[in-house]
Amino acid sequence: MKNRRFFHLAWGVVVVLSVFAFTPMVYAISDAFKQNIYKVGTLKPVDSALKVKVGDRAPDFTLPSTSEEKVALSQYRGKKNVVLSFVPAAWTPVCSDQWPGYNIAKSIFDENDAVLLGITVDNVPTLYAWTNQMGKLWFPVLSDFWPHGAVAQKYGVLRSNGVSERALFVIDKKGNVRYIDVHDINKRPPLENIVNALEKLQKQQ
Repeated sequence: MKNRRFFHLAWGVVVVLSVFAFTPMVYAISDAFKQNIYKVGTLKPVDSALKVKVGDRAPDFTLPSTSEEKVALSQYRGKKNVVLSFVPAAWTPVCSDQWPGYNIAKSIFDENDAVLLGITVDNVPTLYAWTNQMGKLWFPVLSDFWPHGAVAQKYGVLRSNGVSERALFVIDKKGNVRYIDVHDINKRPPLENIVNALEKLQKQQ
């Protein structure tokens, strides 16, 4: 049953992201928005050194969000599992593809008592404009702009050019890191990796 559910989920991701790439109306993406996407070219896959490992206490932080509220990692302690999704920069191709894909996976997060926090080093106005054009996202989008990249630096995913790696951290309700994926910055991390990590975590709690 779980394999069948995952198959449908994975297929849904493929379909939705395919439509996202080729249909201007999905996620309110206009031709003008597509023209604003900055093509960064191929980047060096890893340009940072992790400062945390699985089993470590996740470094706490408080960051401003596009909803004008400040969000702290510690506010979820004892309540929710947390997935941190660091992406390099707004208005870039893979980042503009990755986060909308999580919209159809919201039920998976709900089933595993988890929340997703999206983080970039862009400032709030940039993130506000980008996500509004991208379409409504169900999760908080946080700005690690100032002090620049301080949270990415805490986790060891700040690159030498000032943007973050494309990285995922799964943190349990106790505030401990349970899964890390510092991904090839040029590629979108497979959704099934997050699903597997969350389901494994849920069984252990």
